[in-house]
Amino acid sequence: MALLEKIESPEDLKALPKSDLAPLAQEIRTAIVNAVSKTGGHLASSMGAVELAIALHYVFDAPRDKIIWDVGHQAYAHKLLTGRRERFHTLRQYRGISGFTRISESPYDAFSTGHSSTSISAGLGMSCAKRLKGEDQKVIAVIGDGSLTAGIAYEALNQAGDIHKDLIVVLNDNDMSIAPNVGAISSFLSRTFSAVKVQELRREFGDFVKSLPKIGDDIYQLMKRTEESFKTFVTPGMLFEAFGFEYFGPINGHNLGHLIDILNNVKELSEPVLLHVSTKKGKGYQPAEENPVYFHGCGCFDVETGSCLDTKKPLPSYTEVFGNTLVDFARNDRRITAITAAMPEGTGLVEFSRQFPERFFDVGIAEQHGVTFAAGMATQGLRPVVAIYSTFLQRAYDQILHDVCLEALPVTFAVDRAGIVGNDGPTHHGVFDLSYLRSLPNMVVMSPKDENELRRMLRTALDHDGPCAVRYPRGCGIGVGIEEPATALSMGRAEILAEGEDLLILAIGPLVQECLKARRLLEKDQLSATVVNCRFIKPLDAELICGLARRFAKIMTVEENVLQGGFGSAVLECLADAGISGFALQRIGIPDVFVEHGAQDLLRSKYGLDAAGIAASALQWIKDKRQGR
Repeated sequence: MALLEKIESPEDLKALPKSDLAPLAQEIRTAIVNAVSKTGGHLASSMGAVELAIALHYVFDAPRDKIIWDVGHQAYAHKLLTGRRERFHTLRQYRGISGFTRISESPYDAFSTGHSSTSISAGLGMSCAKRLKGEDQKVIAVIGDGSLTAGIAYEALNQAGDIHKDLIVVLNDNDMSIAPNVGAISSFLSRTFSAVKVQELRREFGDFVKSLPKIGDDIYQLMKRTEESFKTFVTPGMLFEAFGFEYFGPINGHNLGHLIDILNNVKELSEPVLLHVSTKKGKGYQPAEENPVYFHGCGCFDVETGSCLDTKKPLPSYTEVFGNTLVDFARNDRRITAITAAMPEGTGLVEFSRQFPERFFDVGIAEQHGVTFAAGMATQGLRPVVAIYSTFLQRAYDQILHDVCLEALPVTFAVDRAGIVGNDGPTHHGVFDLSYLRSLPNMVVMSPKDENELRRMLRTALDHDGPCAVRYPRGCGIGVGIEEPATALSMGRAEILAEGEDLLILAIGPLVQECLKARRLLEKDQLSATVVNCRFIKPLDAELICGLARRFAKIMTVEENVLQGGFGSAVLECLADAGISGFALQRIGIPDVFVEHGAQDLLRSKYGLDAAGIAASALQWIKDKRQGR
């Protein structure tokens, strides 16, 4: 019987002799590779943290002790060790287990995660709460070096060191986040990765000191007596000790014996502790070790070769269209700069970074800084483009409001992954941006119906002397022809795509295409609809919308955003402000829920956002109206 099959909880893990732990780690890696090859997921991060997960659960008493996995995409081994082995094949699948940690999924998941750098803050809160309640459980926050590029991590370290609460922070240092790390912090952490390098530096420096005439031996003996001070000097320890933490490391994060021994020692301390472990992203699976960027978040792949199985891609993605278009525009406009928050690949900016390295800026996992950094550029006459996923742009809301919109600075926000994203679930769906952006003064908000219109909207944004957001979905375009050159749109102007008499459909973004398909379905029931591509959420084309509203008794709005404060709400406000009455309006969008994880098409169907769902909603609504309901 395989070792992993014996483990239903950490108690079963603790029953194993230490000699079985290394073979168990190999079984866990095999299970992770086999599952993720079929479901997709965050492979490389979890492969690098297998021994760390084993050691933490071997030493600590979860769920009584609280183990928090920052972001959560390195927690697959943790899931396998905490009662989810039988369901692991459902990872990231609809109604399956989450790709991140979720409090509602397991008592062993101490905190719900999905966005980076929150673990130390959450852990400190738990530690303080336990102290107030008179409880003595341990709290362990596991954070990656990539997550340490975010300011919230240092805010938490600062408070933890100040109030001296019992907290263990494990720094899982693999020299990468989603892309290779950037910045001074990364350089500092990379100064030393292993005890072997520390020993080499110690020997070299020791030999130098002993060679000094007359005083060399005396100084060397003094150094030997202050070895810990020397180690702190040549490792990142000085940084964390400045925050008031007791620092240990760096140690090899794949040496289970060493990990367990030091965790047992750290467990006895009652002050802020930081344990620095060095791991290899993708450890144990050669394709992931060789290409950790791809295998950070990958689709289905062939286990033997590591090759992606979903190779059919006849159409470019919206992300690719954005990236290529920005390169085209930047050739003729030196004012254009590109900014990303640790995701050059994910936001389509790799080619821009190659062609215009001096105008490309990766700020790390620091969305707030990235936005204000862009604002600073804009004050000096540049045209910065900030490319960030919708769900992550939420983290910089205050900076968008105060630092960009207040003075109407010409910053363009390329809001990628807007709408339903898929298997990463509620922490990653971009279904709130229309609501949180359209309320901001001076902000223009657009969403294209196809990839050609994305190019035109990007041109519109760069020509506009104020902030603009262009939001577009994850996935491929529809294959329309690309116009050259890309021309700007008339600000705030919508377009009528089809004419009908029974129903007015006002749509935004890629769902415009679904509304056109729904129109054809409605024709089979002898209903004709006018379909409008509104293009702009703000400013709305009030003249066109109000003019049409006076003709139609039934109006439907369609958006891939939450209904609260979204596009449909904007239309209602517009009609109310114009004093228009005598119509009925139905809003189609995301209800007041957090959308679960699952395939994009499945979720759109569930929430009635595909052609069949839109047509069915329209038919039922019209039927109810005719029956006086």
